Formats: sequence, C-alpha cells, structure tokens
Amino acid sequence: MAINDIFQAVLTFDEAKVKELTQAEVDAGSDIDSVLNDGLISAMDEVGAKFSAGELFVPEMLMAAQAMKGGLEILKPLLGSGATESKGTVVIGTVKGDLHDIGKNLVSMMMEGAGFNVVDLGVDVDAEKFVQAAKDNNAAVVALSALLTTTMPAMEATVNAIKEAGISAKTIIGGAPVTQAFADQINADGYSDDAPSAVELARKLMAA
Repeated sequence: MAINDIFQAVLTFDEAKVKELTQAEVDAGSDIDSVLNDGLISAMDEVGAKFSAGELFVPEMLMAAQAMKGGLEILKPLLGSGATESKGTVVIGTVKGDLHDIGKNLVSMMMEGAGFNVVDLGVDVDAEKFVQAAKDNNAAVVALSALLTTTMPAMEATVNAIKEAGISAKTIIGGAPVTQAFADQINADGYSDDAPSAVELARKLMAA
C-alpha cells in the first residue's frame, strides 16, 4: 500500500521520499483525504506517541515534521480546492518580550501535520496582534508560547485581551516555565507541556 509507504517515510525522516510518494499518489488520482489523513497525519500522530513514550526526542520530531511538511506542500494546493476540509485555524506565536521559537515552531509544524490551518505570528508578539489575527482568520484556537518567566504576564494580558474582544477562540498556553496552575490562574482554556499534547488539546477544544 503506497500510502503506508508515505507513513513509513515520515517515520524515517525521509523528506525526498515523502515528496516523491505523495506526488505519485496525486498523479495516480488517489483520494487526497486518505493521503493526508492515513499517510501524513497518522504518521505525525505516531511520532507524537513515540515522543510521549520517550522513544523519540525533539530533534527527531523536528525531522519528521520537516518530512511531513514536504508532503503537505504538494497537497496544499489541492486542499484549498475544497477537496478536503481544514480542521480549523490555529493562530500561534511567542508572546511579547520573548524571542524563543523552537518550541513554537515544533507546535506549529505538528498542528499543520494534524491538518489544522496554522497562522504563525512569530516571536515577540503583542496582545493586539494576537487579537487582530484571531479576528482576521476566524481562529478556533490561539496558542501562546513563552520560555521566560518574565514574559508570562504577557500571556495573561493576551488571554484577557482575547476574551475582552469577545473572540470565541480557545486560548492554549505552553513553554518551559508554564504550568496547568498558571493556565488556570490566567483563565486560559488549556495548557500543554509538549507539541503532541498541544495537538490533542486543540482537537479536544474544537470538538467541545
């Protein structure tokens, strides 16, 4: 089964092979949904499970996400044609005053790998920019990242700004110093401590 080959190529971090196999499926007129869900997305779910089990680490997760992205780029023009539905839009960024982006980038790639439309605002993003992006893109989830304890108050300011703007998007937060207790304290809708659980959280919040 060629789609299983795509799945395996993602798990072996072989971007060139993922691209080649994905293109072959497209050329053969295969079901795009199946290539996306059974080939790319399920492979990233497997990567997430292996990461959670301690079998894979961040560098491997990044390599798998990069390989998956190669396949996604081929499918993207077809996804926009209504061939398959996006799972919803996630606006993501590192909060004001914080320039760390490795964790954010990983969550962004994993979200994209899970079929979400991702709007990445980058680093050092102020509350107004998150609010505007959530409005402009009709976001279902706004994901905030911080790696410094000193920038955690910017998370609270952003969560408040989103709620005050009357935006229905769910807010999720993460980053090394961030905890579930802090998420509860600032009334964020969710907290995750790694990229795979951020994807699970987004899925759960959207289904709710």
